[in-house]
Amino acid sequence: MEVGGGGGGGGAGDEGIDSMVDSKDMQQQSKAFDKLTDRVEDRQLDSTRVQEAMASIAASAEADRNAMRLREKELAAVKINAAEVDIIANELELDRKVAERTLREHKGDAVAAIRSLLR
Repeated sequence: MEVGGGGGGGGAGDEGIDSMVDSKDMQQQSKAFDKLTDRVEDRQLDSTRVQEAMASIAASAEADRNAMRLREKELAAVKINAAEVDIIANELELDRKVAERTLREHKGDAVAAIRSLLR
């Protein structure tokens, strides 16, 4: 009878062990799920940061383009002497466009333009 009683008592003890194992499995699954959702949230945050960075870069690039356009308009408005452009280009053996741009950047001052080119 002890064998039968021990078996019956063992059965009740097995249910307690099974519930502990199930509880441990649930905890492990819960932890694994939490890790998974943390990774997904991190990726979503990273995606948001990337989008913000790309928008910032695009805005910065647009601002740079606008600044360059404005600078080109300012340089185009500077009056220069074509003879001075020819002299600078010929004497310093430069492309005429480089000579003209440098002269415009120095507001038509040929001496300052030549000094700049000789540095």
